[in-house]
Amino acid sequence: MTARRVCFFTTFYPPYNFGGDGIAVQRLARGLAARGHDITVVHDADAFTVLSPREADPVVVEPSGIRVITLRSHVPTISSLLTQQLGRPILNARRLRETIARGRFDVIVFNNTSLVGGPGLLAYAGDIPSIYIAHEHWLVCPTHVLWRHNREACDHRECFTCQLRYRRPPQLWRNTAWFNRQLECVTRFVALSEFSRTKHREMGFPREMDVLPLFLPDVVEESPSYDVSPHVRPYFLFVGRLERIKGVEDAVDAFAGDGPADLLVIGRGSHAAELRARAAGYHRVHFLGYRPSDQLARYYRHAIASVASSRGYETFGFTLIESFSHGTPVLARRIGSFPELIEQSGGGRLFDTSDGLRQLVAELAASPDMRRELGERGRESRVRRWSETAVVPQYEALMEQLKPSR
Repeated sequence: MTARRVCFFTTFYPPYNFGGDGIAVQRLARGLAARGHDITVVHDADAFTVLSPREADPVVVEPSGIRVITLRSHVPTISSLLTQQLGRPILNARRLRETIARGRFDVIVFNNTSLVGGPGLLAYAGDIPSIYIAHEHWLVCPTHVLWRHNREACDHRECFTCQLRYRRPPQLWRNTAWFNRQLECVTRFVALSEFSRTKHREMGFPREMDVLPLFLPDVVEESPSYDVSPHVRPYFLFVGRLERIKGVEDAVDAFAGDGPADLLVIGRGSHAAELRARAAGYHRVHFLGYRPSDQLARYYRHAIASVASSRGYETFGFTLIESFSHGTPVLARRIGSFPELIEQSGGGRLFDTSDGLRQLVAELAASPDMRRELGERGRESRVRRWSETAVVPQYEALMEQLKPSR
């Protein structure tokens, strides 16, 4: 494929990010750069400053072929609020236009543009072919995750009251023809799963979407020290943000009372204190707090299985394929994209309730052969479906098909 000059626009990018979407952008940028493409990444540090209760981790130097432009202002709260309310770049508008004008890009890739420029940024591409990757459901949901009133998966719109419940100013531009005109400026839209494409359609998204998954790097590095289990007893593993949408309480309740295996919970979030209180009498549940990514491999490798208990509509499931990478099966709730990933891989089992999870935990803890078989299926599928070698060429093929959006 001919080398392209590609510009990524994203609100979050490591280390100014909270989780999956920023890391996914970084992996795709690095994957394309490794194949000879010239990559520019533009992201907004103000959004992280306003929303994060912690300092960003140290900046990591990107490999050759990637240039990172970090947008900052002296008034990060005002800058983010203006973009959120008006749906377009305000304080950074000039710099964004200049970046595109000077870059002579062949392709623009929009990711989560909520606070880096809103939908108004999409028109800045002009005649440059563009792709929008829907890492979340922001295109159809002002709170990004279709988690209505911070208590349940959203199956019908109550957007105004839901935004108030989240303490966010309602975005009036979402109900205007102007929003749809901005969407028309994008050449192609990408969903991360068939489920997400269907959900966008159900929620009224007016454009067709391609389906391309996320991926992990080809090589999974494991230190010899990983041969030693990090826990004295057999265990199951939860890795993720400790928020209501993640349904961790169902995982915790499945480990009430006695049993042959424990639950290790790795992560941090606003729901952590409530979860710890809930599990106060559960001697098999252990909260480990945050662990850096380079330590997670050891926990995945020795787990009987990992638990994906989210109650919301996940567009993809990074933790599922991370678990598969280490030959560890997944017990996943039957919701969102999880059934799709489990069915494609054969690397796990599905549950609907805490009782259903408890039953699967007992079955898998009692059957090492089942655990091994599911883990090998997951590992093989991760390499075949969700590796850098498998996925990045799909994005290159999509870029080859692009024509100017207008």
